[in-house]
Amino acid sequence: MSECVFQRYRHHVLAIVRELLPDVAEETLARVELTPTRDPAHGDMATNAALLLAKAARRKPADIAADLVAALLKVDGVAAVAAAGPGFVNITLHPGVLRAVLPVVLGAGEVYGQSQVGRGVRVNVEYVSANPTGPMHVGHCRGAVVGDALANLMAKAGFDVTKEFYINDAGNQVKALAWAAYWRYLQVLGTTMAQDDFSALAPGGLQYQGEYLIPVGEALAAEFGNKLAEVDVDGTPRPAPEATWLETVRGFAVAHMLSAIKEDLAALGVHHDVFSSEADVLARGVTDAAIDQLAKADLLYNGVLEPPKGKLPDDWEEREQLLFRSTGFGDDVDRPLRKSDGTNTYFANDIGYHMDKVARGAQVMIDVWGADHGGYVKRMKAAVKALTGDTVPLEVLLCQIVHILRDGQPVKMSKRAGTFVTLRDLIDEVGRDAVRFTMLTRKSDAQMEFDLDLVVAQQRDNPVFYVQYAHARCRSVLRSAAEEGAYGAVDDAALATATLDSLTSDAEMALVRRLAEWPRMVEAAALAREPHRVAFYLAELAGDFHALWNRGRDDASLRFLQSGAVEATRARLALVAATAAVIRSGLAVMGVDPVEEMR
Repeated sequence: MSECVFQRYRHHVLAIVRELLPDVAEETLARVELTPTRDPAHGDMATNAALLLAKAARRKPADIAADLVAALLKVDGVAAVAAAGPGFVNITLHPGVLRAVLPVVLGAGEVYGQSQVGRGVRVNVEYVSANPTGPMHVGHCRGAVVGDALANLMAKAGFDVTKEFYINDAGNQVKALAWAAYWRYLQVLGTTMAQDDFSALAPGGLQYQGEYLIPVGEALAAEFGNKLAEVDVDGTPRPAPEATWLETVRGFAVAHMLSAIKEDLAALGVHHDVFSSEADVLARGVTDAAIDQLAKADLLYNGVLEPPKGKLPDDWEEREQLLFRSTGFGDDVDRPLRKSDGTNTYFANDIGYHMDKVARGAQVMIDVWGADHGGYVKRMKAAVKALTGDTVPLEVLLCQIVHILRDGQPVKMSKRAGTFVTLRDLIDEVGRDAVRFTMLTRKSDAQMEFDLDLVVAQQRDNPVFYVQYAHARCRSVLRSAAEEGAYGAVDDAALATATLDSLTSDAEMALVRRLAEWPRMVEAAALAREPHRVAFYLAELAGDFHALWNRGRDDASLRFLQSGAVEATRARLALVAATAAVIRSGLAVMGVDPVEEMR
């Protein structure tokens, strides 16, 4: 766990407030914040304590602020305090307090920023969970990166995180996959049957026709020969009855597609701890048990739903169904758990799956879904609330669609998949690190344009380049210092003992302040479930470093390496090494590799 200047002085603020306002509840005090000021001229940090506590204390914010100012001036390390606006207090620290962050960073390395704010709470982060019916596409990519970065971020903040993928391997879509894979199998065997004739046999026709299923057909033929087909007297294969091959082909095709999905995810740097199977959840009776639990709580009834608003779907009919009283838990309408044929709805199966996660020990569940699932959030939260007594929260992050552009125009790069850009296409085009970083440059629920030209451009407008270049520049300075040999050892441990008093310029102190913010940023981003904040922070940190670099080009006294000034140089090398360490720490959360030099 890394020392956090903001946390330290927040404790001072809380201690003072508890003495000034002893009757204010701890629940209210927990909302007191200490944040960086927007303008360094106003101080290093600001607190909202006076404004936040005024109502509970029945005092004017200005009066509380005045008392807080007087008390904070007595705290060690505080250089100045001033009331600002209606109830805010700005705090300026002695420069030495901020400079003392550098040896902490150098001692911790990439661990700097790690926190225990999560207190070991067991969090299940489920993301991707793509139907195993085709290659991963760009729509899956954003959720994969957001979910993976969020899980990394929460682990760094002290949560006990499980990364999970839910395999939708039951239902009609997987059955359609089996029919499509079986057609490719018959083709490999040399069937003379026309595709249209076969499609007429398949329920719903051939829904998956991409070339990616050809290897599945080839693997089936290699494994089973013609055992899954009927062979005419002349040796021509044709479809066997569904019952003789469907389950075999379905399991085979799902396994093959899941293997391909895992390969795509590995290429993106995404690895899950758990792969849960919908078919397994059903086979173990988990869904039936969840439905029974709802029934025993008198939360189910047989009823008829109102018709959907607007144009009715072609398959809608007024019929009695088994309904869950989800309106009692915040949903808009009650929801069906069984279809007219008596089988479970997708919602019912999903209830069973979420209860399985609870049974496995999840204390918080976070699902990362595509924005097209937005209408599903209320019902799922209602079911989890009903079954857990509101003891295990379900949180949902929605990821908006990504538009791939080249020269400002939409791009379709995939020949193998036919109608969409695959994840592998994107990685092959721009590289894993560029994909991951770029996917985190916008909040997940904001639409995104992924500009292929920009993400590979070596310019300031490209945040991927801008941050990587800052790290490469840091490493270049340290290599140059080591090669010159005039400044002593330049590894992190040696630089942690450097005398830092010479770091006094505005640009140097701006960079030091930014490094001091990292632990607080980790906690805030984790608690807000917003991994994109890491990308924003790194861009700001890179900006501070590049600004200092450019100042050195104009003012020789600010250059990192100063011939004849060993102690001043070592102080600046400590600042450079600490900057590189924090960039690596942030990139590790994002799942992006730092670069040693730009080519």
